[in-house]
Amino acid sequence: MIGVIADDLTGAAEIGAVGLRHGLRAEIVTDGQPGGKADLVCVDTDSRAKSPQEAARRVTAATKLLQNAGAQWIYKKVDSVLRGQVTMEIEAVMQQLGVERALLAPANPSLGRTIRNGKYFVGGRPLHRTDFLHDPQFPRTSAHVLELIFPPQFFPLDRAGLGDELPATGIVLAEAATAADVGCWAARRTPEMLPAGGAEFFSALLTVAGRPAGAAAAANFPAAGATREFFVSGSATVVARKFAAAARRQKTPVFSLPLELGWGVDLQPEVATAISQRIIAAFATHSRVVLAVGLPPVRDGEISQSFSSHIVRIAKATLARVTVGHVYADGGATAAELVWRMGWSRLEVRQELAPGVATLAVAGEKNLLLTIKPGSYAWPAGWTAADVIAT
Repeated sequence: MIGVIADDLTGAAEIGAVGLRHGLRAEIVTDGQPGGKADLVCVDTDSRAKSPQEAARRVTAATKLLQNAGAQWIYKKVDSVLRGQVTMEIEAVMQQLGVERALLAPANPSLGRTIRNGKYFVGGRPLHRTDFLHDPQFPRTSAHVLELIFPPQFFPLDRAGLGDELPATGIVLAEAATAADVGCWAARRTPEMLPAGGAEFFSALLTVAGRPAGAAAAANFPAAGATREFFVSGSATVVARKFAAAARRQKTPVFSLPLELGWGVDLQPEVATAISQRIIAAFATHSRVVLAVGLPPVRDGEISQSFSSHIVRIAKATLARVTVGHVYADGGATAAELVWRMGWSRLEVRQELAPGVATLAVAGEKNLLLTIKPGSYAWPAGWTAADVIAT
């Protein structure tokens, strides 16, 4: 069994879907023990926004869990643009495993996320000139890769290109401008190194280990009316706003948060109940319903972070009263809080719709599927928001 430690749910699902692509049975554990039948166990520590000390504690516990479960090797999944307590978490795994070196390769060149000459680029643009500049928790205010993470406490940190000699100890942050570069780094990783990074590096490691990727399954939505589908979008990205607008054009019911929440007003219980009741009524005549933020962009980080919690409160109240066959959660924080509030502790990976977009089965819920997507990721290639609704 291979173990993975991710700091959020979407990262765990992304790696689980990569494992599925490589022929591995994959599951995600948010609480409790693994099921015991998976080839790949991804533990979500939900630690990205925690303090460095709490993040390290959670990651140490996850490492012990995977060791006790018999993991042959462990991968530390990090955010591709290095948000969160990256170095603290890597050091915690290194110390628990007793290793002196870590190879960190966060870039995902196939998604346009590259590192070259010490700088991070997204779609060819410096990182700090993209939407990541306005991330509510970890704004990316620089493209210089070593400025994006906190200095480690116990090990040195070095940046390296493919032609550089690697140090004997410490964390090596690998530059990669192409998928071939990522493959070369996977080939350079040795057993005494902790591998850490993004989904593309994990995929390359599996290939090097003799598990090549198979053909991706067709990414299709069920036929309209085949099952009730509930789109829960706590993301305020441009992608999410376009999706909601396209849904309205397709005459799909779309429900949004009250405008006053953008001013910092709390969501009152009676308002949440009223919105939930309207959603339930819409399901009586429609097989698809969308719940989205629907507010103008808000620069206040604390206010914008509260939107996903408001969305999940409404979604939970809805799911308690209406049977839904497929939930689509857009946004990592939204997906994580929904899973936590619903008490879904173990998820089985069923399909990779696109890099970063995975469909999961909820253990113990026979007829329920959950598809999750990071807010910064686009819908799968070839899909427009209208396609997703209209298919």
